[in-house]
Amino acid sequence: MQVSRFLRRHARVSLPLATACFTAIPAAAESQVAALPLWEIGGVGVGVSQQAYPGSDQQVTRGLALPYLVYRGQFLRADRETAGLRAFKTPNAELDIGVSGSFGARSDDIEARRGMPDLGTLVEFGPRIKWNLGAGPGGGAWRLDLPLRGVFDLNARGHSRGIAFEPRLVFQRRSSTGWGYTTSVSAIVADQRLARTFYGVDPVHALAGRPAYEARSGLVAWRLSASLSRSLSRDWRILGFGRLDTVSGAANEHSPLVKRTHGASVGLGLSYTWMRSDETASD
Repeated sequence: MQVSRFLRRHARVSLPLATACFTAIPAAAESQVAALPLWEIGGVGVGVSQQAYPGSDQQVTRGLALPYLVYRGQFLRADRETAGLRAFKTPNAELDIGVSGSFGARSDDIEARRGMPDLGTLVEFGPRIKWNLGAGPGGGAWRLDLPLRGVFDLNARGHSRGIAFEPRLVFQRRSSTGWGYTTSVSAIVADQRLARTFYGVDPVHALAGRPAYEARSGLVAWRLSASLSRSLSRDWRILGFGRLDTVSGAANEHSPLVKRTHGASVGLGLSYTWMRSDETASD
């Protein structure tokens, strides 16, 4: 999950769905000891109930079917978290330069933002360090992710919307019964430009119940996430995911666009691998 990805959970429902699905599918598969295919192509169907955005008091329920691609090249990578180039990899650390994105959203579909500018399709680009922290309980493993991304608005000709940073502690484990688990906790941090995109209210858009508000840089929210999956056959896999978000203590907790301090999202899905390469990945 990248940082601005968290901020844009109200970008309809496709983005959080895709993020959660792609996190659940390869995460469990890549914990297996057997060599993995160089590439895989498939699809996933999922139903989800989610908070419209961090701080929203609206819940959105959707069903969606999406294709997915996994590519595990030595330098070019496309996986559950990003697509881009891996600069280097050692047994303990990895640095990649990646790109990811999210869909736009109509503000009139969100009661608290009604009448405000729509949120554009956003693309984020930048480096990420992944640091392996060693073995954990039950044969699992700990990892620290440190992504720093610039965020750009395609609907505004690539105009910069700011910078996002999301330090994330991850634990992954595969049980003897075949279930794969991933849990993580992260802090979402944004500069003022990005925070203003989601939590600022200009005077021209102020209403009686929505006063003008100048968003501040800093902590956006805390997130606790979990996903699990299990193979039903060589090609079919069941998956589930959930997360808890809180803006308690965040820099913009008192924005008029924040209607609820805590929020939860859950989902359940089924994936199918249509094709996979005979060639295995080098790592």
